[in-house]
Amino acid sequence: MNRTYRKLTFITASASLFLMGCGATSLVSTPIENIDTVPLKISELTEAEKKNWGHADLIMDTIPGMSVDKAYAEIIKNKKGKTVVVAVLDSGMDLEHEDLKDVLWTNKDEIPNNGKDDDGNGYVDDIHGYNFLGDAYNEQLEYVRMLRLNIGDASDRAKARLLLDEEYPQALQNKQQYEQIFQVVKNADAAVKEELGKDSYTKEELLSIEPKTAQMEQSVAVLTQMFTYGESIPKVIDELTEGINYFTDQVNYNLNKDFNGRTPVGDDPYDIADVPYGNGNPKNLVKTESHGTHVAGIIAASRNNGKGANGVANNVEIMSIRAVPNGDEYDKDIALGIHYAVDNGAAIINCSFGKSFSPESEWVYDAIKYAASRDVLIVHAAGNDGEDLDDPENPNYPNDHRFGSTEFVDNVITVGALTSSYGSEMVATFSNYGKQNVDVFAPGDKIYSTMPNNEYEFQGGTSMAAPAVSGVAALIRSHYPDLSAPQIKNIIMQSGLSSKSSVIVAGDETKATTFDKISKSGKMVNAYNALILADNITKGKMTLDSNTK
Repeated sequence: MNRTYRKLTFITASASLFLMGCGATSLVSTPIENIDTVPLKISELTEAEKKNWGHADLIMDTIPGMSVDKAYAEIIKNKKGKTVVVAVLDSGMDLEHEDLKDVLWTNKDEIPNNGKDDDGNGYVDDIHGYNFLGDAYNEQLEYVRMLRLNIGDASDRAKARLLLDEEYPQALQNKQQYEQIFQVVKNADAAVKEELGKDSYTKEELLSIEPKTAQMEQSVAVLTQMFTYGESIPKVIDELTEGINYFTDQVNYNLNKDFNGRTPVGDDPYDIADVPYGNGNPKNLVKTESHGTHVAGIIAASRNNGKGANGVANNVEIMSIRAVPNGDEYDKDIALGIHYAVDNGAAIINCSFGKSFSPESEWVYDAIKYAASRDVLIVHAAGNDGEDLDDPENPNYPNDHRFGSTEFVDNVITVGALTSSYGSEMVATFSNYGKQNVDVFAPGDKIYSTMPNNEYEFQGGTSMAAPAVSGVAALIRSHYPDLSAPQIKNIIMQSGLSSKSSVIVAGDETKATTFDKISKSGKMVNAYNALILADNITKGKMTLDSNTK
């Protein structure tokens, strides 16, 4: 599970040896550089900028996006490229969404809904992907399952017990506090509406009230404070409701040692040979299971169709693989999901999930190696704990290093998250980081994308940064299909915008560091530059810098 719930003078333009040394190409005049003089964007983003900031250009817009719109305008233009299949290994997605239904991968060798495995791939009725969770939805965290089933080594179980003893009471307390605050705000809101004689009000209208009672004075004070957390009271109430639901799920499911969410599936999730299971419908089970839909839209929502969002890539087919529940994913599902994606033609697999315990991690490592052997790129979210992943006390699964000093594969790129605030606060407060174990940073905070039932919403997390990079990888692979997965990974790393300026990590001013020290490349992803470098590599005009590998 890689959910986020939230209770830099930035950018010099060394922009790597590539950026300084590259002159004109057959595509464009020059890559982006000289960003050290870009002024800070002080004004509030417009509504249009908020919805598209990840595609903006730092030079033109003073917003630290990936220059996606610039890449289309000046490089891609009307070039179509080769269609690329991107697997979204996630919570399932809305297969009928207005902005996604035209970009779905379809298994043309399978006859829909006939209960047969027509193509002989081992999966029945897998038209748009596969559902390894069946009818299951809520789940425990992995370390809680380990305690329930008494699996994993003794050391990990001891850590798990200490963690559960700390986190369960905290979740219960948070749930109770949110419920209390929610009731106070609701009561105050009702009282103010009655006082003003209207169903909605602004902060100015609230402050215009001259309380005649102690109760009204308290209501005004409470709501005035709430306006510091949101631009309107309804939005604050929505945020409180989201918090209550989050902590309720923790108490009832994620941290509940007696809960077993796997029962509806019917398999033994710790026996990888216990197959087949699940079904061929990789659609989200309920509306709140929205994560995969949001991720898919970031990658490939139909561009410029007059609907809610534009994906990064314009020539993509999305393969939906439902394997991430409302809790921690199982190693078995992830391993088999990767195999499914590779065997059925995915060139890129987006993995916006992660966890701290993985008792059958070797299954996943083997699957990653299998993907590498078939030249499939895996894009993985760094995680949302605000932690340094180079610290052995902060394990994160899956990974490409097995907690050693070298990577065992070269097809995995790990992505941290940026905000739209160009400056010292550009690194998202929730984002994990690490000079060795995070490769790049990309837009991931308050990203507007698709939601179930033809809706759209802003969400934040490294879960949103990873699909942004998957989209860039798909653009490269579409227009330069002869490049390998490792080459694409290193093009993305090498072509980004770099900096040695000061940034704040984990939202903690005492943890100020420099941007070049929080990821392996020291860069933020830039689609425009990546396509220029891909063109030069393909034409033999340049070679990749071995330092980014």
